[in-house]
Amino acid sequence: METMETIHTLLFVLQVLVAVALIGIILVQHGKGADAGAAFGSGSSSTVFGSQGSGNFMTKVTTVLAVIFLSNSLFLGYLATNAKSEAPTSLLDQPEVVLEQDAIEQDVPAVIEDQSEIQDSDLPSLPTE
Repeated sequence: METMETIHTLLFVLQVLVAVALIGIILVQHGKGADAGAAFGSGSSSTVFGSQGSGNFMTKVTTVLAVIFLSNSLFLGYLATNAKSEAPTSLLDQPEVVLEQDAIEQDVPAVIEDQSEIQDSDLPSLPTE
């Protein structure tokens, strides 16, 4: 069971890293409306990925990260359902637990059947109907 927890933890860390990378890659990309501005001299020739732009490279990286993210999400969901199905689903499926209880002495007064003992005490009498 410990190896499954380790795999689950590693996949969860991978999921977070891929999600952050995917967000970063998407935010770096230019939208389709940015090409219209480039025609009026916005300086698209000074890009890091060349004069053609970063469309092909960034699109491929985004696709790969999206496939990794989706497959990892499905696998994490599969692991979560298998881990849950190993647990008992009903109270009847659980083994019976018997607890040994020691006799506890309680300071509970005994039932007094003779009313004369009550009248001699300092306590007020109960109202009767």
